[in-house]
Amino acid sequence: MGGVDRFMESILEIIPGILSFSILGWILLGVVLGIIFGGTPGISTSMGIAFMLPLTFTLPLIPSIALILGLYVGGTSGGLITAILINIPGTTAAIATCWDGHPMAQRGEAGKALGIGIFYSFCGGIISFLLLITLSPIIARFALKFGAVEYFSISLFSLALISTLSGKSLAKGVAAAMFGMAFTTVGAAPLDGNMRFTFGSHALEAGFKMLPVLVGTYAVSEVLKVAERNAPLPPATKYKMRGFGVSMKEFREQFINMMRSALIGTGIGLLPGLGANISNILSYTVAKQQSRYPEKFGTGIIDGIVASETANNAVTGGALIPLLTVGIPGDAITAMLLSAIMVQGITPGPLMFKNHIDIVYAVFIAIFIANALMIIVEYFGLSLFLKILLIPNYILLPIVLVMCTIGAYATNNRVFDVWSIIVFAIIGYGMQKFKYPISPFVLGYILGNLVETNLRRAFMVTRGSFVAFLERPIAAVFFIITIVFVGLMVRSRGKNKNMASED
Repeated sequence: MGGVDRFMESILEIIPGILSFSILGWILLGVVLGIIFGGTPGISTSMGIAFMLPLTFTLPLIPSIALILGLYVGGTSGGLITAILINIPGTTAAIATCWDGHPMAQRGEAGKALGIGIFYSFCGGIISFLLLITLSPIIARFALKFGAVEYFSISLFSLALISTLSGKSLAKGVAAAMFGMAFTTVGAAPLDGNMRFTFGSHALEAGFKMLPVLVGTYAVSEVLKVAERNAPLPPATKYKMRGFGVSMKEFREQFINMMRSALIGTGIGLLPGLGANISNILSYTVAKQQSRYPEKFGTGIIDGIVASETANNAVTGGALIPLLTVGIPGDAITAMLLSAIMVQGITPGPLMFKNHIDIVYAVFIAIFIANALMIIVEYFGLSLFLKILLIPNYILLPIVLVMCTIGAYATNNRVFDVWSIIVFAIIGYGMQKFKYPISPFVLGYILGNLVETNLRRAFMVTRGSFVAFLERPIAAVFFIITIVFVGLMVRSRGKNKNMASED
């Protein structure tokens, strides 16, 4: 009980600061912009956060966290609007929402489908929030026992996850992750400071900064992609909303589906590199398999919307758990949150729960408030969001480009960072054209320095012996899991290729 009492006392101390009008304003701004970015097909949540990232670097820590978490929650949920009304998901997190949401809209139940999507987005976010505040302190206490060897093994496992579960091609996923890691080797080496791959350029001695990499690969490359397509959106289905469209009977019937989907979403969020784009499809598939009437899925039933929207929003809390406890981002968006925290001189990890517990509690409260504001803003502002989505690309895209450029330059006052944006935009655009996934590239870049630093430290501890790595139980377990996981993925991909060739 003492731990619970201390937790509640700490929360009560933090709440007045978080509930100030300025912090609430940043969360609200993030939620509104997140819904707009998430609800606009072709402009992803990641792109929206990358676009706003330079602003967060100029803010104090708590407001910057509040803004990003608002963007995260709003963007993840915002994709359901166009998924239901025009059958185009605003983000990949809402792909499965199309499958039953749009058929409901076509038969005149668009308002009911929207209400259900918004309500269960909130439910998924709140359940994952409860799991976040429950599991994070436990995992952090366990993680305090980690040394360089353990961190290296976890980082290696994270790389295995992001390289094998991003895209249809295993080889392309691995190549993208390794390509991202390669950029972390430019400039001063960790620990000893030796210069590498600078080619005599003083600008390269500092390496490539995180902001140009994120803004270039996510924001500017997406601008190029959208400008190339330049296709107008189809007309939206008309809707009328009365409440959230869920009766108490339907809520009871969907309770198991909701809880199962929330657990799937949170679990997917826990695994680095996966994210909401996988959770919504996986949860939908499981719901269909466990249903008494699987043949009705895809015809416009609420079960599919409940599964998809609960799971994708549950990822938001789940992805924060590895970020706060071991300093490894759960997805591309928490990677940007990581950069916003690190630029303030604070490194996420188990020591945050000892040295910066106020920041941890601020994250907890901000994610809860963001979910509460999301359900209110999305419900009452739906008609306004639909009008904003009609802004033509020839107005929207130049504004995004200019703001990205100004933000990258202002962060470090280096013209080199502006050129870096262009380089990484070309890389991101080229990867999309040749169907290489971008997420492994970015997460490989973020994890690359962590892998190398901890590998060097681990060799210092073990005096250059890799065999000693296997004598550490936690590290040995993660090494074994990584090998088994990669082996299973290679085997399953091989089977799929053989089946495809037989067909």
